[in-house]
Amino acid sequence: MTDTEFKYGDSKWLEQPDHISKSQIKREMHALQALGEELIALSPAARAKIPLDDELKDALELADKLSKKREALRRHIQFIGRLMRVREDDLEPIEQALAIIRNTNQAATRQFHKVETWRDRLLADSEAVTAFVAEYPTADVQQLRQLIRNAKKEQEKQQPPKAFRELFQLIKPLIITD
Repeated sequence: MTDTEFKYGDSKWLEQPDHISKSQIKREMHALQALGEELIALSPAARAKIPLDDELKDALELADKLSKKREALRRHIQFIGRLMRVREDDLEPIEQALAIIRNTNQAATRQFHKVETWRDRLLADSEAVTAFVAEYPTADVQQLRQLIRNAKKEQEKQQPPKAFRELFQLIKPLIITD
Protein backbone atom coordinates (compact mmCIF):
# COMPACT_ATOMS: atom_id res chain seq x y z
CA MET A 1 0.00 0.00 0.00
CA THR A 2 1.41 3.37 -1.00
CA ASP A 3 1.39 6.52 1.10
CA THR A 4 -1.48 8.08 -0.89
CA GLU A 5 -3.87 5.14 -0.58
CA PHE A 6 -6.64 5.24 1.98
CA LYS A 7 -7.27 2.29 4.26
CA TYR A 8 -10.61 1.87 6.11
CA GLY A 9 -10.34 3.35 9.63
CA ASP A 10 -7.29 5.41 8.70
CA SER A 11 -7.81 8.98 9.84
CA LYS A 12 -4.46 10.36 8.69
CA TRP A 13 -6.18 12.59 6.11
CA LEU A 14 -8.28 14.23 8.87
CA GLU A 15 -5.20 15.25 10.81
CA GLN A 16 -3.91 17.48 8.03
CA PRO A 17 -4.04 21.10 9.28
CA ASP A 18 -5.17 22.54 5.95
CA HIS A 19 -8.17 20.21 5.59
CA ILE A 20 -11.53 21.98 5.87
CA SER A 21 -14.67 19.91 5.67
CA LYS A 22 -17.36 20.62 3.14
CA SER A 23 -19.77 21.33 5.99
CA GLN A 24 -17.41 23.92 7.45
CA ILE A 25 -17.10 25.62 4.06
CA LYS A 26 -20.90 25.75 3.81
CA ARG A 27 -21.23 27.20 7.33
CA GLU A 28 -18.71 29.92 6.48
CA MET A 29 -20.50 30.63 3.18
CA HIS A 30 -23.87 30.96 4.94
CA ALA A 31 -22.34 33.24 7.57
CA LEU A 32 -20.98 35.52 4.85
CA GLN A 33 -24.37 35.53 3.12
CA ALA A 34 -26.04 36.45 6.42
CA LEU A 35 -23.53 39.28 6.81
CA GLY A 36 -24.43 40.39 3.28
CA GLU A 37 -28.14 40.31 4.11
CA GLU A 38 -27.48 42.43 7.17
CA LEU A 39 -25.61 44.95 5.03
CA ILE A 40 -28.48 45.01 2.54
CA ALA A 41 -30.99 45.68 5.34
CA LEU A 42 -29.12 48.80 6.47
CA SER A 43 -30.20 52.24 5.39
CA PRO A 44 -27.91 54.08 2.96
CA ALA A 45 -26.87 56.45 5.78
CA ALA A 46 -25.87 53.56 8.05
CA ARG A 47 -24.13 51.80 5.15
CA ALA A 48 -22.03 54.93 4.54
CA LYS A 49 -20.48 54.46 8.00
CA ILE A 50 -19.14 51.02 7.06
CA PRO A 51 -15.78 50.70 5.27
CA LEU A 52 -16.73 48.98 2.01
CA ASP A 53 -14.80 48.78 -1.24
CA ASP A 54 -16.41 50.05 -4.45
CA GLU A 55 -17.32 46.63 -5.83
CA LEU A 56 -19.17 45.67 -2.64
CA LYS A 57 -20.92 49.07 -2.51
CA ASP A 58 -22.11 48.60 -6.09
CA ALA A 59 -23.34 45.08 -5.28
CA LEU A 60 -25.29 46.37 -2.27
CA GLU A 61 -26.85 49.16 -4.33
CA LEU A 62 -27.92 46.61 -6.94
CA ALA A 63 -29.41 44.48 -4.15
CA ASP A 64 -31.57 47.46 -3.15
CA LYS A 65 -32.93 47.55 -6.69
CA LEU A 66 -33.60 43.80 -6.67
CA SER A 67 -35.62 43.88 -3.44
CA LYS A 68 -38.89 43.15 -5.25
CA LYS A 69 -37.43 40.25 -7.27
CA ARG A 70 -37.10 37.47 -4.76
CA GLU A 71 -35.13 34.87 -6.70
CA ALA A 72 -32.82 37.44 -8.26
CA LEU A 73 -32.15 38.88 -4.80
CA ARG A 74 -31.39 35.41 -3.41
CA ARG A 75 -28.82 34.79 -6.15
CA HIS A 76 -27.39 38.26 -5.66
CA ILE A 77 -26.96 37.64 -1.93
CA GLN A 78 -24.97 34.54 -2.83
CA PHE A 79 -22.86 36.73 -5.11
CA ILE A 80 -22.28 39.20 -2.28
CA GLY A 81 -21.22 36.25 -0.10
CA ARG A 82 -18.68 35.24 -2.76
CA LEU A 83 -17.39 38.82 -2.95
CA MET A 84 -16.86 38.84 0.79
CA ARG A 85 -15.25 35.40 0.77
CA VAL A 86 -12.60 36.78 -1.63
CA ARG A 87 -11.97 39.64 0.83
CA GLU A 88 -12.01 37.61 4.02
CA ASP A 89 -9.04 39.57 5.42
CA ASP A 90 -10.98 42.84 5.05
CA LEU A 91 -14.11 41.65 6.87
CA GLU A 92 -13.05 42.55 10.40
CA PRO A 93 -13.55 46.34 9.97
CA ILE A 94 -16.96 45.67 8.40
CA GLU A 95 -18.02 43.44 11.30
CA GLN A 96 -16.76 45.98 13.86
CA ALA A 97 -18.72 48.79 12.19
CA LEU A 98 -21.85 46.61 12.12
CA ALA A 99 -21.42 45.81 15.82
CA ILE A 100 -21.26 49.52 16.61
CA ILE A 101 -24.43 50.15 14.59
CA ARG A 102 -26.21 47.24 16.34
CA ASN A 103 -25.23 48.52 19.79
CA THR A 104 -26.29 52.05 18.91
CA ASN A 105 -29.68 50.81 17.77
CA GLN A 106 -30.12 48.70 20.91
CA ALA A 107 -29.17 51.62 23.16
CA ALA A 108 -31.62 53.90 21.37
CA THR A 109 -34.37 51.30 21.75
CA ARG A 110 -33.67 50.96 25.48
CA GLN A 111 -33.85 54.73 25.94
CA PHE A 112 -37.08 54.88 23.92
CA HIS A 113 -38.61 52.19 26.15
CA LYS A 114 -37.53 54.15 29.21
CA VAL A 115 -39.40 57.22 27.90
CA GLU A 116 -42.51 55.10 27.24
CA THR A 117 -42.31 53.59 30.72
CA TRP A 118 -42.08 57.02 32.35
CA ARG A 119 -45.01 58.32 30.27
CA ASP A 120 -47.18 55.36 31.27
CA ARG A 121 -46.10 55.70 34.89
CA LEU A 122 -46.91 59.43 34.92
CA LEU A 123 -50.39 58.72 33.59
CA ALA A 124 -51.07 55.82 35.97
CA ASP A 125 -49.70 57.18 39.25
CA SER A 126 -50.15 60.71 40.62
CA GLU A 127 -47.04 60.30 42.82
CA ALA A 128 -44.89 59.63 39.73
CA VAL A 129 -44.72 63.36 38.91
CA THR A 130 -42.76 63.98 42.11
CA ALA A 131 -40.40 61.10 41.35
CA PHE A 132 -39.94 62.29 37.77
CA VAL A 133 -39.14 65.87 38.83
CA ALA A 134 -36.72 64.55 41.45
CA GLU A 135 -34.88 62.52 38.80
CA TYR A 136 -35.11 65.18 36.07
CA PRO A 137 -35.08 68.58 37.83
CA THR A 138 -35.03 70.58 34.58
CA ALA A 139 -38.56 69.43 33.73
CA ASP A 140 -41.27 72.08 33.36
CA VAL A 141 -43.59 70.87 36.15
CA GLN A 142 -46.54 73.04 35.17
CA GLN A 143 -46.55 71.91 31.54
CA LEU A 144 -45.96 68.31 32.66
CA ARG A 145 -49.00 68.32 34.96
CA GLN A 146 -51.16 69.99 32.32
CA LEU A 147 -50.27 67.42 29.66
CA ILE A 148 -50.92 64.58 32.12
CA ARG A 149 -54.35 66.01 32.89
CA ASN A 150 -55.18 66.48 29.20
CA ALA A 151 -53.95 62.98 28.31
CA LYS A 152 -56.14 61.44 31.02
CA LYS A 153 -59.17 63.37 29.72
CA GLU A 154 -58.45 62.16 26.19
CA GLN A 155 -58.31 58.57 27.38
CA GLU A 156 -61.58 58.92 29.29
CA LYS A 157 -63.39 60.47 26.32
CA GLN A 158 -61.65 58.11 23.87
CA GLN A 159 -60.34 61.02 21.83
CA PRO A 160 -57.23 61.01 19.62
CA PRO A 161 -54.10 60.93 21.82
CA LYS A 162 -52.73 64.42 21.09
CA ALA A 163 -51.70 65.28 24.67
CA PHE A 164 -50.46 61.70 25.12
CA ARG A 165 -47.99 62.29 22.26
CA GLU A 166 -47.11 65.77 23.49
CA LEU A 167 -46.28 64.34 26.91
CA PHE A 168 -43.95 61.86 25.25
CA GLN A 169 -42.27 64.67 23.28
CA LEU A 170 -41.90 66.75 26.46
CA ILE A 171 -40.15 64.08 28.52
CA LYS A 172 -38.12 62.51 25.68
CA PRO A 173 -35.33 65.14 25.57
CA LEU A 174 -35.02 65.00 29.35
CA ILE A 175 -34.53 61.23 29.44
CA ILE A 176 -32.67 60.54 26.19
CA THR A 177 -29.15 61.80 26.33
CA ASP A 178 -26.92 61.69 23.27
